[in-house]
Amino acid sequence: MRDRIRLIWKQIPRYPFVSITIVGINLLVFILCMIFPQIYDKGGSGIYQVLFCKDYGRVLWTMFLHSDAEHIFNNMIIVLFLGSMLERQVGHIKYGLVYFISGIGASLFSLWVKWYQYDWSVSIGASGAVFGLDGLLLAMVLFRKDDMDLPIARVVLVIFLSVYSGFSNNGIDNAAHVGGLLLGFVLGAVICICMNAKRKGVYRR
Repeated sequence: MRDRIRLIWKQIPRYPFVSITIVGINLLVFILCMIFPQIYDKGGSGIYQVLFCKDYGRVLWTMFLHSDAEHIFNNMIIVLFLGSMLERQVGHIKYGLVYFISGIGASLFSLWVKWYQYDWSVSIGASGAVFGLDGLLLAMVLFRKDDMDLPIARVVLVIFLSVYSGFSNNGIDNAAHVGGLLLGFVLGAVICICMNAKRKGVYRR
């Protein structure tokens, strides 16, 4: 019995339970929103709601709201596959931090752009956090080439097409996308630098 427990414990780092949990929570919230549409009024992020009403929690809650099935599918499929791969590479805690910090940072950057443009629209969705994962991926292929067997040019092209697609369509919060991407890349670069330094023996236990 003890050997079985030890084996399971050793396997835990291989399972992307943070990504699976994120997807599960988003699906649950989406189902609840279909039953109780008024939930959308409690979590959207906009200038009036966050700044004037001082409902600051919206910069986080908005990450769990999606407008329709296509919206949540597009975001969660990336979290499930790309997120799972990145989670195995950097670890559960660092991955979770990149996801949520990128999402919150994307919401804040979106609010700043809306304030500058006098845009009173309300944004929902996990796209900022998802683009944060794209930024983390870009940092990994640039600074951890040995661990990521992916062509840099292909990764850059996919990210470019994703950003371009947003600017080519109406009703998309492109500021959140760009903000999440940049923040995810910066956080990813810091993580890669620390991992490289640790590998070279700069840090000692």
